[in-house]
Amino acid sequence: MSRTLRVTALAGVLTLAISGCGGVGGGDSGGGGSKGTGALTTMGFGLSDEIAKTRVDAFKRDNPNVDLKITEGAFDEQQFLSAVASGNPPDLVYMDRKLIGTYAKRGSIQPLTDCVDKQQIDLGQYRQAAKDQVTLDGIVYGIPEFSQVRVVYLNETLLKQAGLTADDVDLSDWAALPALNAKLAKVTGGKLTRIGIDPKIPEFLPMWVKANGAEMISADGAKANLNDPKVVEALTTGLKLIQDQGGWGKFKSFRDTFDFFGAQNPLAKNQIAAWPMEEWFLNQVAKNSPKAELVVKPFVDRQGKPLTMSAGQAWVITKGAKNPDAACRFVKQMTATDTWFAAAKARAEARKAANLPFTGVWTGNANADKKIFDELYQPTGNKRFDDAVATIRSAQDAAFAMPASPAGAEFDKAWTDAVNRVLSGQAQPAQALGRAQQEATAALDKAAK
Repeated sequence: MSRTLRVTALAGVLTLAISGCGGVGGGDSGGGGSKGTGALTTMGFGLSDEIAKTRVDAFKRDNPNVDLKITEGAFDEQQFLSAVASGNPPDLVYMDRKLIGTYAKRGSIQPLTDCVDKQQIDLGQYRQAAKDQVTLDGIVYGIPEFSQVRVVYLNETLLKQAGLTADDVDLSDWAALPALNAKLAKVTGGKLTRIGIDPKIPEFLPMWVKANGAEMISADGAKANLNDPKVVEALTTGLKLIQDQGGWGKFKSFRDTFDFFGAQNPLAKNQIAAWPMEEWFLNQVAKNSPKAELVVKPFVDRQGKPLTMSAGQAWVITKGAKNPDAACRFVKQMTATDTWFAAAKARAEARKAANLPFTGVWTGNANADKKIFDELYQPTGNKRFDDAVATIRSAQDAAFAMPASPAGAEFDKAWTDAVNRVLSGQAQPAQALGRAQQEATAALDKAAK
């Protein structure tokens, strides 16, 4: 998915008339959208696994008169903006939650107030962090899907080789991280062959900043705080870990060879010792490397208190959707407790048939997760996986999300570009973040007008 928005393209949503994009346009309501009929089109979603297929099949079963057309593939911002500007958008779009504030402010997606009321969608079932990220100025613009949180993965095989245990990996003690990194990394003849600690920046900088007691943007998403000394310190800490492993060029080149989705993943190949990552990697390890010596710990702040950052996708209904009633029905059913449970059951049965452990499904619906883990999930018998599941469950309750912002895409680009300039050696952290503060402030001020 593209992570940035071009200002000119955004403006085009409001001012330009562009010819329609083939295969993207909304469906005819058939004169009975409120009765669950007509065509319904989506963008940015795919039927890649049983989790998606089971839920879509449930909607088709309960809405046989809706002609659902899923345009598979990742969200394409330019295609979407052009379709909205032309007046021929898809009815539904599956997009990163952090983009929703920007699209809401620009008027390319609809408030879901009427949708929530008509379909009696219980907003209280969704996780607060996910719900906050789809709410701008008190108005809900999206319905959350998955809830991805970050935990710390440890390769115990490599820890043992270094004479360490999982308890020795203390991410709250930033002053001790370089020494720990030196024990775990392997740099021979200037070549990096094993990563010690991967701070996962730029992506996870907001989590390191939160751990340092700061916020990159105000709670209302209106004021940037990128030049805060604590933000600079967080970036400097991550930069040091990478520089000590040969610098960004060598570090990134080595990391880019990793296959996190296969049996030859970096855990199995002992290519990395400690790193924060989304909870979905546990599912991949259970599937591809069930005998790996994996330990999962919570990410922590500098006082040792668990915290994590929540992210994920959400469903939005576009401005100009031809069948908003069916679209609302779809988002309700796709994220409902019973639908999620059916999808999780399909995943559990598939894993059982393949003689693989089932480690759960993590959604933006807290009620669904409770039902899944109370009624469906069974301990695998592998203590490593069972402890990891417990850690992830507790992490969901400690999650925060970057707030919805009227210039969320531009803000994200400003700080991400700053981190990349630092990593590539083009600027020092304070200088780069100072420039990012100016860029983000200008974008936020413009959006406020």
